[in-house]
Amino acid sequence: MEVVLREVHDSDLPVFFRQMNDPEAVRMAAFTPKDPADHEAFAAHWRRLRASSVVLRTVLLDGDVVGSAGVYGEPGEREVTYWVDRAYWGRGVATAALRALLAEVPERPLYARAAADNAGSLRVLAKCGFLESARARGFAEARGEEIDEVVLTLRADAG
Repeated sequence: MEVVLREVHDSDLPVFFRQMNDPEAVRMAAFTPKDPADHEAFAAHWRRLRASSVVLRTVLLDGDVVGSAGVYGEPGEREVTYWVDRAYWGRGVATAALRALLAEVPERPLYARAAADNAGSLRVLAKCGFLESARARGFAEARGEEIDEVVLTLRADAG
């Protein structure tokens, strides 16, 4: 299994849109757009991201597009984000992709957030050296309610 990151290509966007419309994956991610099926909003969001200083990468597994990963935010407050197609959950793809992203973006600290009940994502973040630093509540569009979330930090002295 070879997981690599590369810059986002226009041809990746339809794959990302399909992935972000998987009801089970959307529910697990919890903090998603209000209407993931709104293609115009999706396209506008990706245009803004790609025109900004956000670090965006496509996740490839053995050459196939299986997700995305990125780092966004202001220096000192930057957060990681990633999305892997549900068909590849539990295979180490997200962990490998996040490790590759962290190697590419050496600044620390970096932060991450995950729904408190998203055990898979919390496990990926822990394997990559993130430690829980806070708990919060936030409105999860995918669930239509406020839920618990975990805030994690990757410090310079981690790993």
